[in-house]
Amino acid sequence: MEDKTGPAPLDAYSQTVIDAAERVMPSVVRIDVNKTGNGTENGADREGGSGSGMIFTPDGMVLTNSHVVHNAKHIEVALLDGRKYRAHIVGDDPATDVAVIRIDAPDVSIVRFGDSQRLRVGQLVIAIGNPFGFQCTVTAGVVSALGRSLRSQSGRLMDNIIQTDAALNPGNSGGPLVNMQGEVVGVNTATILPAQGICFALGVNTAKLVVVELLKEGKVRRSYLGFAGQTVPLHRRVARYYNLDLDNGVFVTSVIKNSPAERAGVLEGDLVVEFNGSLITGIDDLQKHLVIDVVGKKCPLVVLRHFTEKVALEVTPEESDQ
Repeated sequence: MEDKTGPAPLDAYSQTVIDAAERVMPSVVRIDVNKTGNGTENGADREGGSGSGMIFTPDGMVLTNSHVVHNAKHIEVALLDGRKYRAHIVGDDPATDVAVIRIDAPDVSIVRFGDSQRLRVGQLVIAIGNPFGFQCTVTAGVVSALGRSLRSQSGRLMDNIIQTDAALNPGNSGGPLVNMQGEVVGVNTATILPAQGICFALGVNTAKLVVVELLKEGKVRRSYLGFAGQTVPLHRRVARYYNLDLDNGVFVTSVIKNSPAERAGVLEGDLVVEFNGSLITGIDDLQKHLVIDVVGKKCPLVVLRHFTEKVALEVTPEESDQ
C-alpha cells in the first residue's frame, strides 16, 4: 500500500542546520591559486592550491585567509552557481591570516557578519568550505573553547581564536564558521594534524577590524623597535626588588643596527619589562603594543640590565615594512 503521508518531518536540529547552511552557501566560494616558482616554460615548478572564501560586499569583495592567496600569481574564484572569475588581492595581512580579494561579478549573495564576542562554549556552529576541492561542504559541531592563541605563519601570535570540533580539512581555509542564525562568527583557518576534532577559526570581530584596514591601506600598518627577543622567566626575588608585578620579561638576544632600539640605547642582554607605560609579560605581549599609533612617538622603555640595574630609556618606534 502506498504511503501518502509524505516524508517524515525533520528534527529541529537538522532543520536549523539546513536553514543556516542554505542561507550562507551561495556566498561561499572556492579559491584556486597558482604560485609560480622560477618561471620555467613547461610550468613544472608551478605550485597550486585551493581554499575557501566568503563574499561580503555586493561589489565582490571576498574574505579569506592570507595563507590561501599570499604571493599568488593567479587567483580564480568559483561561485556555487558555476560562474568563475579572475580575482586580484585587495589587501593581505599574514600576521592575522586575513586577506581580501575581489571579483568583478554581478548579482552575488553576501554573508551576514555576527558577533564572535557573544559565542559560548558548547554553542552549535557549522563550517562551510571546499575541503580537497569538494565545493560547499557543510560540517557541524560545537564551540569547544574560546580565547585560544595560535601562531600565524608570520610568527605573530593570533589571539581570540575559536576552537571547534566542526571538521575542517585542507581547502576549508578561509571559509565561514557560522552560528545557527546563519551569521558568520569566524574564519576557518587551521587544524592540528594528526589530531581529530581540534580545529580553529579566527573570531569574526578580529577579522572585521583587519578588513577595514586592508580596504583602506592594503595592509595593516604596525610599528617596530628593532631587536630580537624571547620570553624568559623573571626571578621572583628580582621582581620583588624592583616592585614589578611580573613573572616574565623579554630578553634581548640581538639589536638591529641603526634601529630605534639601538638609538635608544637598548643592549643585547637587557630584559624589557615595560613599554609605553605598560608592563610587558613576554614577546607576544610586546607585539600587541606595537601599533601604528606609536610610530614617531617617544615611548618610555624600561629594561633590567644584568639584573642589577633598572634603566629607563626612551624609544621612538618606526613603521614596520613587514
